Amino acid sequence: MATKRRMQVHLKWLLVLLFFAASIEFNLSTAFAQDAPPPTIDTGDTAWMLTSAALVLLMTPGLALFYGGMVRTKNSLGTIMQSMIMIALITVQWVLFGYTLAFGPDQGGLIGSLAWLGLNGVGLDPNPDYAGTIPHQVFMIYQGMFAIITPALITGAFAERMKFSTFLVFSLLWATLVYDPLAHWVWGVGGWMRNLGALDFAGGTVVHISSGVSALAAALYMGKRLGYGKEPMLPHNLPMTVLGAGILWFGWFGFNGGSAVASGALAGSAFVVTHIAAASATLTWMFVEWSHRGKPTVLGAVSGAVAGLVAITPASGFVGPISALLIGIGGGAVCYFGAVILKNKLGYDDSLDAFGVHGLGGTFGALATGLFASKAVNAAGNDGAFFGNPKLLVIQAITVVATWVFAFVMTMILLKILDATMGLRVSKEKEITGLDMSEHGETGYNL
Repeated sequence: MATKRRMQVHLKWLLVLLFFAASIEFNLSTAFAQDAPPPTIDTGDTAWMLTSAALVLLMTPGLALFYGGMVRTKNSLGTIMQSMIMIALITVQWVLFGYTLAFGPDQGGLIGSLAWLGLNGVGLDPNPDYAGTIPHQVFMIYQGMFAIITPALITGAFAERMKFSTFLVFSLLWATLVYDPLAHWVWGVGGWMRNLGALDFAGGTVVHISSGVSALAAALYMGKRLGYGKEPMLPHNLPMTVLGAGILWFGWFGFNGGSAVASGALAGSAFVVTHIAAASATLTWMFVEWSHRGKPTVLGAVSGAVAGLVAITPASGFVGPISALLIGIGGGAVCYFGAVILKNKLGYDDSLDAFGVHGLGGTFGALATGLFASKAVNAAGNDGAFFGNPKLLVIQAITVVATWVFAFVMTMILLKILDATMGLRVSKEKEITGLDMSEHGETGYNL
């Protein structure tokens, strides 16, 4: 009996000691939590990312001018509107559910969850998974500018012939069902392409291949413009196109440099190689066209600049200056082949060369990343085939093929559904009149 009583006393004191120890641990942890510094926001990084977001936003009006100058006078406003309205439409989509689908907590490597629906939980503190030194909302709005311009790029393929109402629905569905999943695959924490080791610094697959291949699907499905190949369809305002190209070149520094998500050395490197690739591609397109057609055109030069910018995009955070020079040369040549020779040979009406420049340029750039990437430029990246790691080229090829198939098939499905329910093309009479008057009741010029 005495032994039993002593055991009860010992057990009682043991419970008291355990409770006391637990209380001390709780108080200490609370104290440490209270003393722990809040997440640190770097004002320099934040300033650079806000500037970069503004630069990327400016690219969409730049694209509007670039495309708007290349169409006929009667379609100038309609073409500009297709780019400008994306700023409004995709911003709302991005805030409500696009961002959480693209960057939200991973669901099986395929899509983000709805945890950040309506930007729930996307506040002013940094998110260490994506933006450790800037407010989460700044990262969100920066990525939103990418989401805005991507469906606008597709419009170059079906310029002068799609109904505006159908275009709005198509763009909303495409952004949700094509862009957002691809962004998660490549950039989202847990995305299957990211886990595979694919490198896409600023959107070679997510932005350019996806939009370019979708543009090809649209051009093939919708068919040619009335009179295509039988009557001249020359650009109505090349100075406008040149201005748009200049704005795109300027904004691309935020597109690529901002993808470093900081204002340090990597952003500087991406800025430099972006400019170099654009310059070398401009010269390449000009000289190839000069040799092929006998004259160096202004439209060709600015098209070459955009081709170089597209080609360097996925590689911009992983390559040095000489590699960028070579990527620009290759991008200029490949895109000239696609936009001029291949299109004429096969006869499809990719009105403003969205596939020739963005689809083929993005494909070349993604594969070139597998060749030229170097850890000496970005230790968080990988070495490419030219630096002893051919496996990266294989990974890049897998992501290119997957992006091609996904974007093409999904776009075809969307086009078929919308064609059956809303109709894709304006009537013959409206196409002859032009989209400015028939779709918007306005004219671009009072002449």
